[in-house]
Amino acid sequence: MNIKQIPLNDLHISLGGKMVSFAGFNMPVRYSSDIEEHMAVRNSVGVFDVSHMGEFTVKGPNALDLIQRVTSNDASKLINGQAQYSCLPNDTGGIVDDLIVYKIKDEDYLLVVNAGNIDKDWNWISNHNSKGADLKNISDDICLFAVQGPKAIATLQKLTKTDLTVIKYYHFTIGEFAGVPDVIMSNTGYTGAGGFEIYVNKKYGEKVWHAIFDAGKEFDIKPIGLGARDTLRLEMGFCLYGNDIDDTTSPIEAGLGWITKFTKDFTNSSNLKKQKEEGVKKKLVGFRMIDKGIPRHDYLIKDVSGNAIGKVTSGTMSPVLGVGIGLGYVTTSHASPGSEIFIDVRGKLLKALVQKLPFIGG
Repeated sequence: MNIKQIPLNDLHISLGGKMVSFAGFNMPVRYSSDIEEHMAVRNSVGVFDVSHMGEFTVKGPNALDLIQRVTSNDASKLINGQAQYSCLPNDTGGIVDDLIVYKIKDEDYLLVVNAGNIDKDWNWISNHNSKGADLKNISDDICLFAVQGPKAIATLQKLTKTDLTVIKYYHFTIGEFAGVPDVIMSNTGYTGAGGFEIYVNKKYGEKVWHAIFDAGKEFDIKPIGLGARDTLRLEMGFCLYGNDIDDTTSPIEAGLGWITKFTKDFTNSSNLKKQKEEGVKKKLVGFRMIDKGIPRHDYLIKDVSGNAIGKVTSGTMSPVLGVGIGLGYVTTSHASPGSEIFIDVRGKLLKALVQKLPFIGG
């Protein structure tokens, strides 16, 4: 398989980024240490180059109709300048992908999808485009920088006349940024630490990256790799496609009922509605280790008698809490916060407690 490169690939190598293959792209996994990068985002400001993500524009009089039919959330509720977390259900109860829907204006939307699913999502949406919405894949043209942390706004505000403090969570604006026109400044992110995601044409990518780092110098701004991205999102209990949700997990099982709106018809909506009404046999839960140990992807989850009741989908040592945390599917009878479960770590059963998400803050 050909590994793709993001536009600033050489820059990340020059910054000492350890490059790995991720979702078909050569990506920086870390520059210093995962913990150092994690804490930089929690305490100050860091920048992730997530230009591997996919972007599709959907325009025209049938744009909203298409989005409504393929996504689980209700995009008709969006106002101009608002974004919405959603998913693309498949025909068999699972999830094609999770995504963010941006409403630029009436008849003009942007869909942001996971890097590893760009082709799959494009084919899926195209196959449902029976009414001829104007659909374009602009993934290769966009650089996307996630500037995250409590000092993110103070850093970015130096680069734009737009007042970023008035842009609410999951809202965005388009304007001049770092002297570059038509930049999307979006109050979204995958860390729970606050901040903005900056979408810019790739020809300005390097200019904007350097401008952000100059602006953040006083806050000791750092480039952040995929390693810390994973621990940051896990502390918030955010799902990662391919780990916690996939083609076999339903949004109801995954705790994504809040983005599954039955006020409209969408792919497989009648079956998912039935699931919501009748209940599901397994649920995605967050858990915190009581015994010392780190839960890992695919470790078995067992009950007190040693019976398998599920599997870990994501796990790590939380840099903020200093204990092992994880997500996993368990039988519904073990899914309530406070339930005692056991993680099978190389044959040893280590005690953990199911807990309400997020693990920190909230």
